[in-house]
Amino acid sequence: MITATAKGMVKMTPNEYMQATDKHLVHTYNRFPVALDRGEGVYLYDTDGKKYLDFAAGIAVCGLGYGNQELNTALKEQIDKLMHSSNLYYNTTCGRAADALKRVSGMDRVFFTNSGTEAIEGALKAARKYAWKKQTGRYAYIAMEDSFHGRSMGALSVTEHEAYRTPFEPLIPGVSFAKFNDLDSVKRLVTDETCAIILEPLQGEGGINTAAPEFMEGIRKLCDEEGILMICDEIQCGMARTGEMFACQSYGVKPDILVMAKAIGSGVPVGAFAMTEQVAEYSLAPGDHGTTYGGNPFACAAVAKTIEIFEREDMKAHVKEVGAYLEKRLDELAESFDMVLERRGRGLIQGLRLDRPVGGTINQALEEGLLIISARSDVIRLVPPLVIGKEHVDEMIGVLRKVLGDGSEINADSRN
Repeated sequence: MITATAKGMVKMTPNEYMQATDKHLVHTYNRFPVALDRGEGVYLYDTDGKKYLDFAAGIAVCGLGYGNQELNTALKEQIDKLMHSSNLYYNTTCGRAADALKRVSGMDRVFFTNSGTEAIEGALKAARKYAWKKQTGRYAYIAMEDSFHGRSMGALSVTEHEAYRTPFEPLIPGVSFAKFNDLDSVKRLVTDETCAIILEPLQGEGGINTAAPEFMEGIRKLCDEEGILMICDEIQCGMARTGEMFACQSYGVKPDILVMAKAIGSGVPVGAFAMTEQVAEYSLAPGDHGTTYGGNPFACAAVAKTIEIFEREDMKAHVKEVGAYLEKRLDELAESFDMVLERRGRGLIQGLRLDRPVGGTINQALEEGLLIISARSDVIRLVPPLVIGKEHVDEMIGVLRKVLGDGSEINADSRN
C-alpha cells in the first residue's frame, strides 16, 4: 500500500518497490525478496526498518561498511567541485588515486575503468598488444578451471563455467583452461602462442579456492622462463581482504598485470588494471584503449580516500586479527555440523562447503537478519565489510548455528 509520510513524500511497501523494479528492468537477476533502504556501520536496513547484519558487503565491495563520514564528506566535497570532465583533460584526483594504488600494489602504471569486468578486458588487450609489439606472434591465454573474471565477451572467454559461457559461444579464440593448483596442467598447455596466464590468487565465485604457494611461485617462474605475462585478478580478493593489500603479495609474487575493482572505491563504481613499467612501455599506446568515465574526478576521489583510510587505520592488521577469529569460529561450527564438509578461505573471504545446495540456508539466514551469499551451489560465501569486529563474527555464527540446525528442513532454490 502506498502511503504519505510526514514530509509529504510517497512511501511504498517492500512489495511495491520490488514490483516497480521488476516492471522496468531486464530480468537478469534472481533478487532476494528484500528492498534495502539504508546502511549504518556493518548493518543494512530494509524499507520496513528491519536490520540485517551484512556478511556480503555488496559482494566484497563495501570494505568500509556504510555511512563512513570521512569518505562521505570527501565524496560530497568532490560532487560540489567536479564530478566528470573526461580523459581529454587532466583532473586533480586521478593522479592522486593512481599514486595511491601504485603505492599499495607495488605496480608501476595504472589505467582506471568503470568496473572489474572492464579492467579484465583492458588487461587482456594489454597482454596481446605486448606480444604484438614484441613481435612474438603470441595471442593465446591460459586461464583456470573454476575461474570467474566477468560477463563481457572477453572476460567470459577466460571464465570457466559452462552455464555462463554456452549461450554466448563462440567466444574469443585461443583460450585454454588448466586445473587450479596443478602446475603441471598449466605447463602442458603452454605453447609458443601463449601470451598470458590469468588467475585469481583466491577464487571467489568459483568456490573460495586458495592458490597454493608453490602454484603461484611456479606460475611466476614459468612466465619468466617462457616470456609469458602473468595476470592476477584481485577484483574480489584484493584491498586487504586476505590480510595483505593484495593476495599475491602474501606469496611474494609480483604479476605483470594486476586487476582490481570492488573495494578500491568503497561502493563507488570503479576498477583498474595496473602493470609493470616494461609492460606499459610495450603495450597500450594512445588510441589503443579508452573509457569515457574511467578515472573521472568523483571515482578517483573515492579511491584516494579509501586507500588513505585503509593505510591510516592499518586495515591489513585488523583483517588479520578478525580474520583469524572468524576462521576459528567457523572451524568450531564446522565440527558441530556433519553437513559442513570444510572451511575454505583466508582473512575476511571465507567459505563453508556443505554436502547440499546452500540456497535454502541463505534464505533462512535472510529471514533471521543475516546477509550471506553463495559461491557455486554448495559453498556459503562470507565477505563482510572489512571493519567488522569480533562481536559481529559472534552474531553471525549464532545465526548460522540456528539455520544449520534446521538443515534437514532446508530446500535449495535458484539463487545458487
